[in-house]
Amino acid sequence: MSDSVQPETDDFALMAQVRAGREDAFRALVERHRRPVLNFFARMGASPHGEDLAQETFVRLWNYRKKYKPAAKFTTFLYTLARHAWLDHVRRQVRFQSFSERYREEMPAHTDGGLGQLRKDLDVQAALEKLPTKQRDVLVLAVHQGLAYEEIARILRIPVGTVKSRTFNALAALKEMFRENQS
Repeated sequence: MSDSVQPETDDFALMAQVRAGREDAFRALVERHRRPVLNFFARMGASPHGEDLAQETFVRLWNYRKKYKPAAKFTTFLYTLARHAWLDHVRRQVRFQSFSERYREEMPAHTDGGLGQLRKDLDVQAALEKLPTKQRDVLVLAVHQGLAYEEIARILRIPVGTVKSRTFNALAALKEMFRENQS
């Protein structure tokens, strides 16, 4: 068996054991996929919450173990769970921001003289965060997670052509952001 097939085959076998309730198999899956999942969340802009979101993703994996069917790559299933954890996180952030905005007027604004903004302008992560969510989703999955367009389409439940156009538009937007920062 080739090296490229072996990890996926191992994932399927481990998931079958996880489905049966084997915690050691679950630990093996977590250990194997922890870093890529953390990387996914970092690229989505959740670095301070990445560990929590990764843990939430793996809890979801455990909870959905009986529903898992190896119809697609294991990572497709895992990144679908991760994306749902990310979307739930974004919803919580929006609710919190809405709540905090009501009280912001009562608190004086603190500033660092623009230094923080300068750092953000030069930061690739900050640029990713400026992209619309739909563009950021495809770009992170394609570029940073190394997934094929077809797999991204299955995860996001959109046509492959939409994945391609969103990737193109996201890259064009990033290029424009960096061009503006250099001028």
